[in-house]
Amino acid sequence: MIARLSGAVWSVGDDHLVVRTGGVGFLVRVPLDVLTKLGSVGQPVDLFTYLHVRENELALFGFRTEEDLGLFQLLLSVSGVGPKVALALLGAISPDALRQAVVQEEAGLLSRVPGIGAKTAKAIIFHLKDKMVTAGIKGTPMLTDTDAEVIEALTALGFSLVEAQTALQSLPDEDLSVEERVRQALAYFAAP
Repeated sequence: MIARLSGAVWSVGDDHLVVRTGGVGFLVRVPLDVLTKLGSVGQPVDLFTYLHVRENELALFGFRTEEDLGLFQLLLSVSGVGPKVALALLGAISPDALRQAVVQEEAGLLSRVPGIGAKTAKAIIFHLKDKMVTAGIKGTPMLTDTDAEVIEALTALGFSLVEAQTALQSLPDEDLSVEERVRQALAYFAAP
């Protein structure tokens, strides 16, 4: 099994990097955050990896931290969730937000990710909630109704869930209207 891969980025695709190590290029499928942070050719990269073995395919998946890798493997333990779905979840929702969504049974947040339907979202929550609670993840409120509306507005404007959540986290903890919070979030994207 390939547990870790270090090298230089040889090329970048829509959902993968080719990492050159010792003259060999390894195609590694990665979440969107890895592509945006490590996805420039020639840049050194160090990934924790998971080798998925199927009858007709070997696929390597890479993550920046062991924690992200562990969450990926935990998602794979859910019936009906394969590596592509797990990778899509980790690419669209931050690991902390994913854990909170599971603990708080926020199936709606999970089902906003392309490829995740309501049935799969409920299965993920059902199978992982106890594991997340056992791991000590608290069920503190993740999103207020106003915050949910802001995220919905930003995703309707074409921003990804991760971008919308990042913008939302940058906003001050003031009691503002949805429109004002959306305006401030859009100003966050416009800032250099």
